[in-house]
Amino acid sequence: MAPVKRKLYQRLLFFAVLLPISGVLCFSELFFIKEPHDATVMRKEAIILDCQAHGEAPIDVRWLKNGVKVVENERVYLLSNGSLYISEVESRRGDKSDEGFYQCLAQNKYGAILSQKARLTIASISSFAIQPTSIVVTEGSVARFSCKISAHPPPIITWELNRVTLPLATERITVLPSGVLQIHGVQRMDAGNYRCVATNIASRRRSTEATLTVTPAPSPLLPQRPRIIAGPQNISVSLHQSAILECMATGNPRPIISWSRADSKSIDVYNTKVLGNGNLIITDIKPQHGGVYMCRASTPGTRNYTVASANVTVLAPPSLVEWPESLTRPRAGTARFVCQAEGVPTPQITWLKNGEKVHSNGRIKMYNSKLVINQIIPEDDAIYQCQAENEQGSVLSMARLIVVMSEDRPSAPRNIRADTVSSSAILLAWERPLYNSDKVIAYSVHYMKAEGLNNEEYQVVIGNDTTRYIIDDLEPARNYTFYVVAYMPMGASRMSDHVFQHTLEDVPLRAPELSLTSRSPTDIQVSWQPLPDKLSRGRVSTYRLSYRTSAENTVSQMELPGEKTHHLLENLQPDTIYLLRIAAATSVGWGEQSAWTSHRTPKASSARVPLAPELHLEPLNCTTILARWQLAPRNSAGVLGYRLFYHEESQPENSPVQLRASDNTHIIGGLDPRKKYHVKLLAYNFIGDGYQADQTISTPGCVSVRDRLVPPPPPPHNVYAKTNSSTAVFLHWGRPAFTSSQAVNYTIRCNPVGLQNASLVLYLQTREQSLLVRDLEPNTKYEFAIRLHIDQLSSPWSPVVYQSTFPEAPMLPPSNVKVTLIEEDTALVSWKPPDEPNIAVTHYTILYASRNEWIAGEWQVLQREGTITMALLENLRPGQVYLVKVSASNNMGDGPFSHTAELSVRADLSSDPRLSRGSTHSTAFSDGFYHLDQKSMTGITVGVCIALICIIICAFIIVCRGKNRKFSAVKTYRGGVSTSAAAAEHLGSDGQAENTDVTVPMMSQNHFIDAKGGTNLIINSLGPVQPGAEKKKKWFSFSNNVKKDSKAVQNMRHGSTSYLPGTTVLTYKEELSPSPDQPTTLQALLRHPSDTEGSSNSEGSHATGDSGRYSHDETEMTNLSSGSSSRPPSLTAEDSGGSDCGDPAEERNKLGSEESQTGLKLMKSVENGCCRQEAQEAQGSVCEFVCV
Repeated sequence: MAPVKRKLYQRLLFFAVLLPISGVLCFSELFFIKEPHDATVMRKEAIILDCQAHGEAPIDVRWLKNGVKVVENERVYLLSNGSLYISEVESRRGDKSDEGFYQCLAQNKYGAILSQKARLTIASISSFAIQPTSIVVTEGSVARFSCKISAHPPPIITWELNRVTLPLATERITVLPSGVLQIHGVQRMDAGNYRCVATNIASRRRSTEATLTVTPAPSPLLPQRPRIIAGPQNISVSLHQSAILECMATGNPRPIISWSRADSKSIDVYNTKVLGNGNLIITDIKPQHGGVYMCRASTPGTRNYTVASANVTVLAPPSLVEWPESLTRPRAGTARFVCQAEGVPTPQITWLKNGEKVHSNGRIKMYNSKLVINQIIPEDDAIYQCQAENEQGSVLSMARLIVVMSEDRPSAPRNIRADTVSSSAILLAWERPLYNSDKVIAYSVHYMKAEGLNNEEYQVVIGNDTTRYIIDDLEPARNYTFYVVAYMPMGASRMSDHVFQHTLEDVPLRAPELSLTSRSPTDIQVSWQPLPDKLSRGRVSTYRLSYRTSAENTVSQMELPGEKTHHLLENLQPDTIYLLRIAAATSVGWGEQSAWTSHRTPKASSARVPLAPELHLEPLNCTTILARWQLAPRNSAGVLGYRLFYHEESQPENSPVQLRASDNTHIIGGLDPRKKYHVKLLAYNFIGDGYQADQTISTPGCVSVRDRLVPPPPPPHNVYAKTNSSTAVFLHWGRPAFTSSQAVNYTIRCNPVGLQNASLVLYLQTREQSLLVRDLEPNTKYEFAIRLHIDQLSSPWSPVVYQSTFPEAPMLPPSNVKVTLIEEDTALVSWKPPDEPNIAVTHYTILYASRNEWIAGEWQVLQREGTITMALLENLRPGQVYLVKVSASNNMGDGPFSHTAELSVRADLSSDPRLSRGSTHSTAFSDGFYHLDQKSMTGITVGVCIALICIIICAFIIVCRGKNRKFSAVKTYRGGVSTSAAAAEHLGSDGQAENTDVTVPMMSQNHFIDAKGGTNLIINSLGPVQPGAEKKKKWFSFSNNVKKDSKAVQNMRHGSTSYLPGTTVLTYKEELSPSPDQPTTLQALLRHPSDTEGSSNSEGSHATGDSGRYSHDETEMTNLSSGSSSRPPSLTAEDSGGSDCGDPAEERNKLGSEESQTGLKLMKSVENGCCRQEAQEAQGSVCEFVCV
């Protein structure tokens, strides 16, 4: 029984604990089951906007339209489930129309929640904003019509030809959903009247008719470069919708359209397809599809193309990435709710308390996407919602704040009094709490400005030993509200009653800023803006205006009522500099006078120069001023432009900023905070400078953290830049994660990288989170930085991003085109790049043709890289006059061709007497083309002579060194391997000059050669030996038979041997020749029957006639044999091709009857006790092998 009672007791305890917890947490049950959604209906139709809330009953449901409660009537009323029913939708003008944004508000005892916004739109279709226009095109070209209309829902566009629906079966005709009709390859049957038909559920509208006239095409068709007649446009597309990028080009031959992304990313092939003949359509668009798309139109088979680009921005509704959580806090505590959302454009975050917008005050602050509630009071117990909203929609998230009350707390301080002490101090006094005053440990004094919203609340904590306090940092002539809170260890008391008090007036903090203009040579219009309350420190009762000329010290003064803001000074001297200043006064006294401001009155002349513009200056932030102006209404003189001068007070005037006549605003950036600047503006024309407008303005101070007690806003993040064209860059950035009800604006800083002149830095202002920066220089790298401004707070500059503009297509042709004939059938054409700054050239196109080919339109085409400025024209026919022209191109398109240059090729250049004389003007060409002048020819001649001298000196040095080699022989023998005469014959047939050494004549054992060279002197042991007259001189290198048999001499250069001690040397004994006609022994030994000419010259070598030619053909290379050059000096039988002296029988068979004239002598060659016997057969000589 005991266990049963124990279990029952545990269950009761569980329910006792659970019930109160469920009562606290049941607020989470208040949520929407159904919310309203956007709807489009026909007029007079019925519509139901759904709304169904779930939570603890009772639940009260109300509807809001554009933030105002919907009043029920017979036509508009609530259903039992909370939905709104409209029996007949009205489309009247003004508030009587049912169109607008609807929200559902559900409330129970815990609080209220608001649904998302739903837009109710009545179907409609307006008149055409763009009508198709008549066009005339040639047969075979392209035609394009367009129309534009606004409708809800979006209309379906069709086209009619002669009031009959245009068939779309042919591929030549494309209709884009945006209302564009494209016709490719226009035919005569396409001529007629076209009109656009727009249809939706509301109605159908037809545009006016446009006529298409087709004219015959010229014959023959002339070639045309590709030209984009309708390129893509920058568009913003909602998520999951379709984006259409049009690209229509013309040219002959018909250009090919291709697409790419500027960021080199691949295009999504699953959601992207080509519509018609080059239009790109992206379906179910997603954030990754955003970027810059480039359309490229190319001529088939050539490198001619042109490019157009556009930026695609993907718009996305808000989505929460961090949402608030419910909190339980004690009285006088602090609660923080966090909410962050993302979307494009960046969502604006609004905080709601029980369905109503939360405003900042002293206790409640909103910053950095946070809602912070200080000094929590019981009234703060509510349901809070974070609403993120942009143009694409809204999303909400809710949380509840539960305030826990403490029973043992003091009552509120009593009898609050406030007395004004001065213009900046108020004395605050109170009495101690009625209950538990002895437990009070401190008091907290709270004060803030009474006027306006979102005022900052300040707090001062003092001890419990006093009930009086002087607040002395207040502004003059302002109303303030005060209250006091008592603290004890267990918590804080309620707030005391609020008390209001104002401070006294003070003298103005400074004088107004003056604006000076002249309407005639004898007057000055002086105007100023009233001082703001913070500077006037009370009501301004009087102004004092002082003026004098710069050459006099006498000052004229006048006092003006405090309500006036302008005064006209008359009867002044023309063309005179006047100095003016002003002071303001309140009931307390005069404030400080302004500094002297100078102004020159115009000259007294009848010349019609522009009148002074109406100048307005506005400080955008602490470092930037916006100047706006407009011409005077009665100005009748023409304007060529404006000159803007500005300088800091007491500083010299800077050089003017030149502005165009169409400009009416200019941003002056890079200024110093809390400084006074003088700005002067004048218009000018061809006569001279016009009347000037002078104005003075002070930049505000940059509020620091110490001044505001809040951190400055962080800089914009995720800054990225995309090049849009050669003169524009698209910027986009993210807003920092904080929320404020005040407006936010941005400053964009833009300048070329490496800019030295700070006055040329461009500052732009915008309230959006994207900007298209225009009027940039082509092919220039820029740096961009962005800062944020809110409530006089400026963030630091964002990190710098760099982006280069696209290069512009060349607008000028290459300059200084010159042509000269360098050979009988070859000419050299040279040029210089186009005379344009910041133009990138990727390639040049050279067209040349003879006159007959030119008449037939047959041009020969050459292309060279952009770094090359010359080309060779080859295979020219003699007796012809050639026409040559050059154009420059880059990725953005082709430039124009240069003027045609003429080149005359003579029929017989050898008969020209100037050529025989080596004249520097031997080339035939017309005036104005490239000439080799006397200086050029002299330089070339001197260079060639120096080169020849160097070659001769090098050859002489090589020969001298060769003569000094010690006892060179025919062949070096290693390891006792001998080579026969047949091997020498084989060496001669190989024709390898690489292994050639300095060769010496064969000699006997008792003879020695003079190693120093120069003569054929032979020395033996008895002294010099004179060769006999009856003997033939058979020397390899110094034979006198060169003229008789050049072949033998060439072959002798290929077979040589070095004489080294300790090796076997081949020698021979000279004998008398049997007859003069019989060849010498050496000639017979080295002669090869098939050797007809030296083979040292390479065959098939490819000479590039133009060093600048760009070709994909591989250069043919000569494959020189390296057989003997890589082999060792000792040749085997295989190396000699079977003609080794090791086969004497075969050699005897070859010699035949010559054996009678040949002696065979065998000698032993011994080295280190070892001797090898070799037999060598030679014609007319005896070979001996000896060991040395």
